Amino acid sequence: MGEKTITTGYDESEMRSFTRSVLNDLQALATLIDSGLMEEEVWRIGAEQEMFLVDPSMHPSPIVTELINTVKDGRLTTEIGKFNLEANLTPREFTGSCMSDLETELNDVLQEVRKGAAQFDSSLVLAGILPTIQLSDLTEENLTPNPRYHEINRIVTKLHGKDRQIHLKGLDEIQLTLQDTFIEFCNTSFQVHLQVGASQFPRYYNWAQAISGPVLASAVNSPILLNNRLWHESRIALFQHATDTRSEVHRERNQMPRVNFGDEWVKGSILEVLREDAVRFRILLTQRRDENSLEMIAQGKIPELYAWRLHNGTIWRWNRPCYGIINGRPGLRIEARYLPSGPTVADEVANAAFFLGLMKALPEEFGDVEKLMPFDSAKTNFFNAARYGLNSQTLWLGGKSRRTDRLILEELLPRAGKGLEMAGVDRSDITRLLGILEARVSSGKTGAQWMLDSIGSMDPKAKLNVRMRSLVAAMKDNQEKGLTLADWPIAEVPHQPEWIDNYMRVEQFMSTDLFTVRPEDVIDLAASLMHWKHVRHVPVENDDGELIGIISHRDLLEIIALGKVEGRKEIPVSEIMQTDLVTVPPETGALEALNLMRDRGIGCLPVVKGKLLVGLVTAFDYLTVSSKLFEEKLAGAASSRSIGKTNAR
Repeated sequence: MGEKTITTGYDESEMRSFTRSVLNDLQALATLIDSGLMEEEVWRIGAEQEMFLVDPSMHPSPIVTELINTVKDGRLTTEIGKFNLEANLTPREFTGSCMSDLETELNDVLQEVRKGAAQFDSSLVLAGILPTIQLSDLTEENLTPNPRYHEINRIVTKLHGKDRQIHLKGLDEIQLTLQDTFIEFCNTSFQVHLQVGASQFPRYYNWAQAISGPVLASAVNSPILLNNRLWHESRIALFQHATDTRSEVHRERNQMPRVNFGDEWVKGSILEVLREDAVRFRILLTQRRDENSLEMIAQGKIPELYAWRLHNGTIWRWNRPCYGIINGRPGLRIEARYLPSGPTVADEVANAAFFLGLMKALPEEFGDVEKLMPFDSAKTNFFNAARYGLNSQTLWLGGKSRRTDRLILEELLPRAGKGLEMAGVDRSDITRLLGILEARVSSGKTGAQWMLDSIGSMDPKAKLNVRMRSLVAAMKDNQEKGLTLADWPIAEVPHQPEWIDNYMRVEQFMSTDLFTVRPEDVIDLAASLMHWKHVRHVPVENDDGELIGIISHRDLLEIIALGKVEGRKEIPVSEIMQTDLVTVPPETGALEALNLMRDRGIGCLPVVKGKLLVGLVTAFDYLTVSSKLFEEKLAGAASSRSIGKTNAR
């Protein structure tokens, strides 16, 4: 859980004082390790569950503050977005019934959240990225009202300087220009913690890096961002973009981003990593604490290391070293941050069991991983897994390239089982959880692949927004039924859902696959476009994508009727396009846009962000929505008559 109590409005003197505290904390941590005061003999596990809150139409529901105040469960805390929620689970020793206990606690806390959310006509969904999120959800209005989040957004945006450019390519391609960090609202994860002995920490940390690729490949669950099909685990790239503090000159110097995998194995002490972070990354947050960690150690006390922990919480390594105190003993743990939320609790705990079993078995069998594979292979495996999931290739020990799914089934799953046995985990939990993961990998059915297959099989005539809501509704239903992913049927567009045409904003049903012309183009091109694509309006934009006019079918008929084309072979679009345009932003309410079109007597409404054309709403779009509603009313009336006749008989 990130520290929420911070200082705002600090001056440079306070910043220098806090920086000194961070350095003192690192020196204190070195003393704790060197003096043998750190806990060595006990392995512990823990987890953080992030989730999305959704309304009845499967869109984000920004109720987190009200929900936490209602549920009053100390394990719940806010995240950066008002529709994000985090649950912090109880640390427990890595043995016996720890895995089923973790699963039981997780189910219990999610049930509490569901009960609380129901009071606000909402529920929860586990997903790495919620498919129904729209750009209009990523605003300051949905930023959780906590100084930590406001400061991070303010400082990260300031340090980055120019607008944030996000470019991702998968089956589709997305390019965004953002002025803030609110795209981070899109990400939720299931973070697994493993405490190991401090003296052996570098060895285990390196193995955590080495297995990240295949573990992630088996768990990918974030293929869709803002209606675009991208990486199988798009969170990996998206989070780096969202929190990048590097200015243009820093990026040109290839400075490491705050979200990173690392560049090399840890050679000696984990302090190598922590000291590098202290000098490489600027401090973002400060807090006023009276703790002097070095003096506390001299007095025989164990320091909390508040300053360093706050700084460490703003450096998002995918495997992050963490410090904590349990039962009066300080310890070090590895936080695996790359696993996505979902698709189900059982699948998440199976992912955790796979990771934990490998962490126990592989160091015992193979020793130091840095002698067996280059770091670049581990890093390549990680990003390949994020892009392609189980279809990726893994460069494994000895330099041999394997299909990741075969490597998991033939080598890694058996070893994970042995590792869990070595830890003393209950046999029944080992069999059940690794069986869940084996079924998923054998069928190639990750959460990401299920989403892509579901969207691909849906009726292409259904609006994209309807398909996305149908997808999320199916996810929610399967999660609440307790089905593991291997048993999920392909999602379909339901025939008569209550929310199917509950269009609240124009961005939910506007057309985005647009054909446009330039003002310099010949009018024949616009006419041909209308004829071939059966459209009645063609936007005119310049080379920068700025909307400057529109041509309608009526405009073409008028110039022909008035004889303006007689004797002329090449008429430019600029001569006849309309430039007195009525436009709306994407977050405009659907009814407001409809009234605007009716009052102005227009059949086409361009949707713009600033001056840039992002979509188009036509009278046909509204006709499609209204016909759907009419069909459903007729079907409902027919059903009522049928029931009435049956009752009469």
